[in-house]
Amino acid sequence: MGRGKSETILQLKQNFIFAVIRADSEESGYEICKSVFEGGIKNIEVTFSTPGAERVINRLVKDFADTDMLVGAGTVMDEITARIAVMNGADFLVSPHFSADIAAVCNRYAIPYLPGCGSVTEVATALEHGSEILKIFPGGVLGPAFIKDVHGPMPYAQMMPSGGVSIDNMGDWIKSGACAVGVGSALTKRYKAEGPQSVREISAAFAAKLKEYK
Repeated sequence: MGRGKSETILQLKQNFIFAVIRADSEESGYEICKSVFEGGIKNIEVTFSTPGAERVINRLVKDFADTDMLVGAGTVMDEITARIAVMNGADFLVSPHFSADIAAVCNRYAIPYLPGCGSVTEVATALEHGSEILKIFPGGVLGPAFIKDVHGPMPYAQMMPSGGVSIDNMGDWIKSGACAVGVGSALTKRYKAEGPQSVREISAAFAAKLKEYK
């Protein structure tokens, strides 16, 4: 921590790609996050479905303190988990749903909160509670047209799809007006068979594709 909330939000959007990491163990979680960053993806979202997620976050925050990595917590389901994440140095928090209690914790500590939204009502509610980047989830179900349609009446809503984002459809999300994208299993699909090098290669491919689109 240490940077301001507005600075963090700006950097998250500039980095654009969020690596959503779900791992089977604390050690593999750290290894995958490290590999993703080495591949060129700088927003790292460690989900709380990963065993010892708070320790992975804390370790990344310390080990990459002098880099441009931003470390966040994902799958934050309640305010207790939110505070644990903040106390371990998380730069931002993400949940699959909107929670006023999580929003309150994040606002208290000036941490960006990216809640999951699947309707215009949820988008409006999240904005009312101070969220500046809204996670559109599940992205694979809602599709890029959701962002374009919401931008009709709410052009100021900054939305990031998560779930269903691939290297092939990332351009569709960008064209629809997404301010960022969350990429999960696509990054780790070869990890068990081929190890961390595969994660680096896939992450590098996503980073290179983003440069093409941008």
